[in-house]
Amino acid sequence: MEANYSPRDIEPGVQKLWAENQVFRAVKDSSREKYYCMSMFPYPSGHLHMGHVRNYTISDVMARYQKMLGKNVLHPMGWDAFGLPAENAAIQNRTAPAKWTYANTDYMREQLKLLGFGFDWSREITTCSPDYYRWEQWFFTRLYEKGLVYKKMATVNWDPVDQTVLANEQVIDGRGWRSGAPVERKAIPQWFIKITEYAEELLNDLDKLPNWPEQVKTMQRNWIGRSEGVDLEFELEGSEQSLSVYTTRPDTLFGVTYMAVAAGHPLAAEAAADNPELQAFIDECQHSTTSEADMATMEKKGMPLNRYAIHPLTGDRIPVWIANFVLMDYGSGAIMAVPGHDERDWEFATKYDLPIRQVIGPAAGSDDTVDLARSAYSAKGIVMNSGDYNGMTSEAAFDAIAEYLEKAGKGKHTVNYRLRDWGVSRQRYWGAPIPMFNLPDGGEIPVPAHKLPVLLPEDVVMDGVQSPLKADPEWRQDELDGQPVERETDTFDTFMESSWYYARYTSPHYTEGMVDPEEANYWLPVDQYVGGIEHAILHLLYSRFFHKLMRDEGMVQCDEPFESLLCQGMVLAESYYKIVDGARQWISPKDVIIERDDKGQIVQVQQKSTGDTLVYAGMTKMSKSKNNGVDPQDAIATYGADTVRLFSMFAAPPEQTLEWVDSGVQGAHKFLQRLWRAVHAVQTEGKGDPIPAQLSDEAKALRRKTHETIQKVTDDFDRRFTFNTAIAAIMELLNTLNRFPADRPKDRPVVRETLEAMVLMLQPVAPHITHALWQALGHDDLVVEHTWPQVDESALVRDQITYVVQVNGKVRARIDMPADADKATIEATAQDADNVRKFTDGKDIKRVIVVPGKLVNIVVAG
Repeated sequence: MEANYSPRDIEPGVQKLWAENQVFRAVKDSSREKYYCMSMFPYPSGHLHMGHVRNYTISDVMARYQKMLGKNVLHPMGWDAFGLPAENAAIQNRTAPAKWTYANTDYMREQLKLLGFGFDWSREITTCSPDYYRWEQWFFTRLYEKGLVYKKMATVNWDPVDQTVLANEQVIDGRGWRSGAPVERKAIPQWFIKITEYAEELLNDLDKLPNWPEQVKTMQRNWIGRSEGVDLEFELEGSEQSLSVYTTRPDTLFGVTYMAVAAGHPLAAEAAADNPELQAFIDECQHSTTSEADMATMEKKGMPLNRYAIHPLTGDRIPVWIANFVLMDYGSGAIMAVPGHDERDWEFATKYDLPIRQVIGPAAGSDDTVDLARSAYSAKGIVMNSGDYNGMTSEAAFDAIAEYLEKAGKGKHTVNYRLRDWGVSRQRYWGAPIPMFNLPDGGEIPVPAHKLPVLLPEDVVMDGVQSPLKADPEWRQDELDGQPVERETDTFDTFMESSWYYARYTSPHYTEGMVDPEEANYWLPVDQYVGGIEHAILHLLYSRFFHKLMRDEGMVQCDEPFESLLCQGMVLAESYYKIVDGARQWISPKDVIIERDDKGQIVQVQQKSTGDTLVYAGMTKMSKSKNNGVDPQDAIATYGADTVRLFSMFAAPPEQTLEWVDSGVQGAHKFLQRLWRAVHAVQTEGKGDPIPAQLSDEAKALRRKTHETIQKVTDDFDRRFTFNTAIAAIMELLNTLNRFPADRPKDRPVVRETLEAMVLMLQPVAPHITHALWQALGHDDLVVEHTWPQVDESALVRDQITYVVQVNGKVRARIDMPADADKATIEATAQDADNVRKFTDGKDIKRVIVVPGKLVNIVVAG
């Protein structure tokens, strides 16, 4: 064993040994308890960032720990390889998206291996591989046959110059990112999957996930948005048509003073046919945002259609307007407006001087006040100005009005959801082709199984304007039973690939279907999933939906894909900038010199390369825009992978933000150096020697500390997931060991036991150094395959216990008592302590409180 710790001399050899011995290869074994642990797979952008490092270190620590408990562990890795960024990069780098993607996966795979992650690389999947997406295509055709897939017109962002659909992120200030042309809202045919058919189950089954963060479950509940309300019809004056609306507040029906329809509503188009001004307003709406967040704050605009609806209860004529805050994609594209009791409706009515009528008042005893001149009153309360329903509570009026409308054939009590069906069409190239044939005489049919996969051509040139699929008439043409058909040129939303990859990991080479049911039902559900909370809604909701679809197809048996979910926090780093030409120019921390005062506060910051004075902008998320990212490979080259892993787990609990601070990284490295020196000083001394029956008091204390640490670290790893406190406890144990007398041969087995326990407990976090230390301690087996250390309960037993002695709650002394001392002896000894008697002599002792094993509190008068 070398005297000094050198990661670069250790880590490559250890990684090679793991690979040669296939240490992390997972094989189904029904005789063993399985543990399936995974992190959200990365997009192959080309380089790992510290967010990746933290995410995969967390799952790796969990997987390695469970392996040491004797479980059959599956810890896979793959690539979320389709998507728009590859197209943009291909255009920028003048290459094909496939070539760019495969090169990046090769590079990032080697980066992951440098960090020593225990992935089963034999199960690696890449979503842009035909072996993967063919089954996704097959499943889509099955869903179509079951009536869960349909095609309809839907509104998209359309660039009129480039003649292409734009993703939301390609629309910048209302203009196309390439052409700069004002973006239009355009209706085109799109494919949808009926996730709404599963809305109730998706909502209810959140109660089956006690090991998910409540925040994530709340976000999904809100996204699904179950509500009870009434579907009702407002007849249109002078027409056989009617306006269909949905309301969750039928108790406010008498407060309707206008109706509003979306710009894309047929009634709006009909009214604009001979009204240029109205058509211009519709065109304006088509260029505006459809983001709910933006619409909540934007100026409300509208125009009257000069049409009237008939109130279903009063028969009153209600004017119909077109309004920019009503969306065609939500509900029927029409609303009943109650400005007295809805803030959005109130804002619009106030602007256009429309009537505002109060029909709900505060309940008796409420402190609420109503001033409709200032704002809407949106709370529930007592119904007023509503005919026969006056005096009812909102809840009672809801039921009564709903019942009347149903009997009158004008409405129906319904359950509705905010959730909308999943639009899976993307008018882009780099994605899995949607497996549908368009027929010459109209209509479409699914691509039959024998023609799957519909291969995406990979050797293409991107011009940034039109999808190569749309531009290639030869690719579009196919035949079926001797008849010409045309392939669908839309590709799947990339959430399709990430919605079932966890299941494909269970049988990645299976050629008879999406998954091998035997393998899937052995490994699933995933026991532990790790990923960012930014995926709380779409990815996690779509994965839950996809899983239920696969269950109903007979592929899997369980109801949910992920048993436990951990959402890790972001990685922050210091950021610095200077002002150049009136704008902030962000400077890399590597190009910064910091001067601090004696309290560690920053006094001055300068740029190394120029000497310019910089502004410290605090801790911010590592990002390219702030130029404050830390390259993992730089950190590995400087400190080694184990230090990077150790700091990532020690600096903060996994669900909280982590601040990347060089001094902290250096501290983690110094700890590993101290551990190395401690093992080097002992190595094989005491190997095989039993723990002596008689130990010195110091040796007993060290054993007790060792097994208390095993007990705490086990709980931190197993139940609490507070790896930072576990590492702190191991560091504290090393400090205790370093204070232990080194010149007692009789105590060497105790010292060795402590060192071995530390090495074993650190193996999941720092696997390379612990491998070397385990070998240095004289072991032949691989530490990665060793069992987790066990607590020796007898070592926890204390011969003596230190009691804190208080007088009237203030600490006055400490006494050592035999562990089996009775209450009377403890009381007497405490009262007899010299410093206690100073405060009790001559005073009336009211009572003595003994807390076993902890303290004595003597209560005196005066």
